[in-house]
Amino acid sequence: PMKKVFIINAHEEYEFSKGELNRTLTALAVEHLEAKGYEVRVTTMKDEWGVDAELANHVWADAVLLPSPVNWMGLPWSFKKSLAHVYSFGMDGRLCAGDGRSRSDASLQYGSGGTLTGTRYMLSLTFNAPRDSFGDPAQVFFEGKTVDDLFWPTHLNFRFFDMTPLPTFVCYDVMKNPQIETDLDLYRAHLSEHFPPVS
Repeated sequence: PMKKVFIINAHEEYEFSKGELNRTLTALAVEHLEAKGYEVRVTTMKDEWGVDAELANHVWADAVLLPSPVNWMGLPWSFKKSLAHVYSFGMDGRLCAGDGRSRSDASLQYGSGGTLTGTRYMLSLTFNAPRDSFGDPAQVFFEGKTVDDLFWPTHLNFRFFDMTPLPTFVCYDVMKNPQIETDLDLYRAHLSEHFPPVS
């Protein structure tokens, strides 16, 4: 059972985007989780962080929750930079034992060395794109692909450590047609479904 949740607020602050929505989603998640009996740790990309502390948080957690804006079809650059540092050092056995292959056993496949078996993760994304731009072949830009198709490389990062996904949550159209209160209600329901009270 999940009892410990590590939240990484991946927002990179810009003049036109101060990160209020992702701060709100992070605070809402902390409030929900603590009320349901979870232990919670939080890292925010705009604050200082350290490689060993971040690795310890990943190892400690039963679930990693990632509230993040979508910048140019992916995660913010500062979070990608942190992943490159933290996850590379985690290949010493804390997150994975290398890439899983062995020169003495050709049956071991690439990507099978993860050591976080049983740890869950959940993407919580904020998009300028509207909901109907995904999953519809008639929508030219994404060609019928889903949000999880777009974030396949991110899912593979976590799969490399043998982590298991929880359903992705998305706030759509947050710049041109924001429906923030509705999004927050949907997020509360999503958290309630996937993070029930600790028994």
